[in-house]
Amino acid sequence: MRLTDETISTVRMMRTPPQRPYIPRVTQRRALGPARWVDVVPVLLVAGTAVEVLVRPDLKLRTDYPLVAVAVVLALVVLPLTAQRAFPFLAPVMVWLLADGVSLAYPGIVTATFGCYLGGMISAFLLGHLSDAGRARAGLVVVVASAAFLMTNDPAATPSSLVVLPGFFAMVWLTGLTLRSRSDRAEAAEERARTAERERESAARVAVAEERARIARELHDVVAHSVSVMVLQVGAVRHRMPTDREVDRQALQDVEHVGRAALGEVRRLLGALAGESDAELAPQPGLDQLEALVDKVRGTGLAVVVHVQGEAVELPRAVDLSAYRIIQEGLTNVLKHAAARCADVTVTYGRDDLTVQVRDDGTGPASGDRPGRGLVGVGERVKIYGGSMNAGPAPGGGFLLTARLSVDGVGA
Repeated sequence: MRLTDETISTVRMMRTPPQRPYIPRVTQRRALGPARWVDVVPVLLVAGTAVEVLVRPDLKLRTDYPLVAVAVVLALVVLPLTAQRAFPFLAPVMVWLLADGVSLAYPGIVTATFGCYLGGMISAFLLGHLSDAGRARAGLVVVVASAAFLMTNDPAATPSSLVVLPGFFAMVWLTGLTLRSRSDRAEAAEERARTAERERESAARVAVAEERARIARELHDVVAHSVSVMVLQVGAVRHRMPTDREVDRQALQDVEHVGRAALGEVRRLLGALAGESDAELAPQPGLDQLEALVDKVRGTGLAVVVHVQGEAVELPRAVDLSAYRIIQEGLTNVLKHAAARCADVTVTYGRDDLTVQVRDDGTGPASGDRPGRGLVGVGERVKIYGGSMNAGPAPGGGFLLTARLSVDGVGA
């Protein structure tokens, strides 16, 4: 068995968390990104409110106080919005409380100023957008009560305005609440997507680890059988050797001893890796037992047809075993997921490779599904032996699993 560059690359990728396409990579922060605008807009609102008072001559008729003093006071009304990131509940509430207080000293000025009007809208929206439902509801009470109090202190207010203005700001609060609910749902959906991604990655790693452990057990049987044959042959030669060739007999005895020790080490190492006290020594199947496997599958009611193309040759034991396992996994997937009536198994012998295909006429997995744990294990097995694998919807319907195993250079 040899490890290919593709296998090494796969192991490195498993150790490095993949970049998720829905998480943007930020290389530098923009000069005026969304977070900066949250800080800039309240400052502009404060300045704009003060300038509005100074440039509107009609406001002079509503108060006997100097416009400069009125401009400063009204700017202070919306000033708490500049601290809304640090105090998301207290800052918008203070806007309304300050507006009510100013309305006592300057009746009608607050409701006549567009800057204060816009500040009230922003405050109502921010209170509705709070993540704390209790504070959001308390903010609604503040908004409605304060708006009604402002209209009560406005000499130009009409009875209908006592209902219309609080109702309008309540609608602004509701808009903030609605957007917050959508934002929460979007965040929850993104978190579920991230969790599902982590679970899929974890399942893929587990599948690869399980398949590698299974391959290790299978290779143990292949290697143990070959070494056992060599040890027995060395022992037989040693026993038949004449007694006068003691040096040669001793050398063969040393080889026999090293072979038996190597077998014991392989068994203990595999047992440690698999968490078992002893390795499984039962013979592993190959393509010579393919008909027996197909007969078992047919017993479940699935019609299976086997096709053999090319001249059958003796395969390396590891490739023979892997081809059997791939076909076994493909038929298992057909039984579990495809809802198929029949399946075709094709084994193609090439000069330097072996290709196996499992095709069914079922519905197959959804187009967005990722490979299951079984297919991930098949892919790992194929990569180890320098091959390739394709799995997906077949032309004309059904599902097609194709695996090519390299025969050239794999020891028997």
